[in-house]
Amino acid sequence: MATVQEPIAVAAPPQRPPEKETGGRLVSLDAYRGFIMLLLVSGGFGLSVLRSRPNWAWLAAQVDHAAWEGCTFWDLIQPAFTFMVGVAMPFSFARRAQGGSNWSVFRHVAWRAFMLVLLSNIYSNWGNSRGQLRFQLINVLCQIAFGYVLCYLITRLPFRTQAGIAAAMLAGYWALFLAFPGPDGPWSKTGNVGAVIDLKVLGYNYSGYYTTINFIGNAVTILFGCWAGMLLRTANTHAYKLKVLAGCAAAGFAAGLALEPFSPMVKRLWTVPFTFFSAGWVVLMLIAFYWVIEVRQWRKWAFPFLVLGMNSIFVYSLGQIGIKGWLNRGLASFTGNFKIIGDLGMIPQNILVLAGLWYLCYWLYQRRIFIKI
Repeated sequence: MATVQEPIAVAAPPQRPPEKETGGRLVSLDAYRGFIMLLLVSGGFGLSVLRSRPNWAWLAAQVDHAAWEGCTFWDLIQPAFTFMVGVAMPFSFARRAQGGSNWSVFRHVAWRAFMLVLLSNIYSNWGNSRGQLRFQLINVLCQIAFGYVLCYLITRLPFRTQAGIAAAMLAGYWALFLAFPGPDGPWSKTGNVGAVIDLKVLGYNYSGYYTTINFIGNAVTILFGCWAGMLLRTANTHAYKLKVLAGCAAAGFAAGLALEPFSPMVKRLWTVPFTFFSAGWVVLMLIAFYWVIEVRQWRKWAFPFLVLGMNSIFVYSLGQIGIKGWLNRGLASFTGNFKIIGDLGMIPQNILVLAGLWYLCYWLYQRRIFIKI
C-alpha cells in the first residue's frame, strides 16, 4: 500500500530504513553450511600425520575428537552442522506456509525426519561385511531427524515457552545422568544411563561411547539455530542482529565454562556445558560469515563453499557410501600417495581427494541440480 508523506517529514533528519524481512536464502548461510560440509568430508585434511611432530601436535589434536572431556575444533563440526539445520528452518517453514497449511508443513517435517533416519541406517550398514543389519539412532542424520521434529513443534509456541522447554530439556537431561550414575559416576564412559538405555532397547552399545539420548542436547543446539534464523529473518538492522548474536555467543561461552565444574564438557554425551560452549563457537562462526558476506558484501571468495552448501546432503552421502575411498584409491594410482615426501604425503593426497569431491558437486551446481529431502 502506498503511503503519503506528511509535510512535517521534510524537516525530519534522514534515517536509514531497516533491512527488509529476509524471506529467501541468505548467501552467508549456504556458505557457512558449505564450510562445515568441507570439514565434514575432509578427513582432517590428513593433518593427523603431524601428531608425531612435537611442534605441530597441537594442530593434529584439533582435527580429532577429544578422547572424553574437553573440546577440540573437530568436536564443533556436528554442533555447527545441526545448528545450521536450525537456522534454515524458519526460512524453509515460511516458504512452505505460503502455499500450504500447518498440517502440510508438519507432514513434510515428519516425512523428512523419516527419510533422514532411513538414509542414516542405509549408510551405516553400507558394505557391512558382517551380513547382519544393525539398526542405529546415533548417526548425525538420525540426531537431526529427532531434533527437527521436536524443534518444529516447539517453535509453534510463544518464545518464552520455547525458552522454558529448552531449559527443562537440559535440566532433565542433566538430572537423568545424576539419578542413574554409572560405575564411575554420572558421566562414566561405560554404564552411564544412556549406555544402559541403548543396551536395553537396541541390544548393544555404540562404539566411541556415544548414546542415543544425545539427541536431547543436540535438539537444543538445533533450537538455538532456529532462534538465530528467526532473528535473521526480522526487519532489524544488520548491526542489531550482529549485536544480539554476539551477546548470545558470549552467553554460550560463559554458561559452558561456568557449568563445567558441576558437569564435564563431553561431546560424546553432549553434556549441558558442551551444549552451551559449542553454541558459543558456532554462533561466532555465523557472525563471521554473516558480517563478511551480508554486511560487507564480500561474496566471491565464498563460491567454493556455496557449491558444497547448496548440495549438503549429496556431499555427506559421498563420504558415507565409499565414493571418497574409491576416489582416493583411483588418484593414488597416479600420485603414489605423494610418498616422495614421506608420511606428509597424506596431506596433499587428502586435499586432492577433497578437490575431486568438490568437482562432483560443482558439476551438479553448473546444471542447477540440487539434491534435497
